[in-house]
Amino acid sequence: MGPRKAGSPRSGGWPLGPVGARDRHGGGALVISLAGKRALVTGGTRGIGKATVELLRGAGAEVLAVGRATHGDLADRAGAEALARAFTGPLDILVVNHGVWEAEGVPLERMSDAQWRSTLSQNLDSVFHVIRVLGPRLADGGSVVLVASTAAQRGEAFHADYAASKGAIVALTKSLAVEMAPRVRVNCVAPGWTDTEMAARPYAGAGRAAIEATIPLGRVAAAEDVAGPIVFLCSSLARHVTGEILNVNGGSVLCG
Repeated sequence: MGPRKAGSPRSGGWPLGPVGARDRHGGGALVISLAGKRALVTGGTRGIGKATVELLRGAGAEVLAVGRATHGDLADRAGAEALARAFTGPLDILVVNHGVWEAEGVPLERMSDAQWRSTLSQNLDSVFHVIRVLGPRLADGGSVVLVASTAAQRGEAFHADYAASKGAIVALTKSLAVEMAPRVRVNCVAPGWTDTEMAARPYAGAGRAAIEATIPLGRVAAAEDVAGPIVFLCSSLARHVTGEILNVNGGSVLCG
């Protein structure tokens, strides 16, 4: 990915660019176009991140998918700085999606120091490192999307480490939205239960049916169901949206 000159905000608003193009299959609806945009997606090799990479590329963006195997541990400052050196030139879109969740629940009184620190390190410290090194590279009119969870808003018993780390992501989103305005927009998507490898154990046996019974829309989200709203927030259709937490959970938070 070579260098490309950054744009600048138009007076009175964000540069629109191509909002969309006509559906090639003959429909009249507009579809999102990100042609000419450069994007980086952490956690982009599986699950929600991989689906986001595919949708961004489908919309015409040039995308670098970052995974632990390709760029090391982002919870370490050195790992984030190595990533910044590997990705040259300006950036239009930064999706910070990586994270961990331990399937086995543990009450806080029995949670080890190691688990607490590991979860916060991988889910929060790593986001701090990535944004600190890549944020200055975002072109004017750029977009950052962080990925939190419904646990950030209603908590998650026996997973207090995860809920705390994702709650911090919500607060970070709102803080950065003001810090980085008006040059860059910062938003957050908060998924509920999603069909990814990370949640495979709870879905085993009758687990999935029991979970889906608690979701008003009646099903666990596909990774693409979360990727779509992420791509929307990256696009000029959301040019006047910043500091928002977009819930993608089939209505689950309404029940909790």
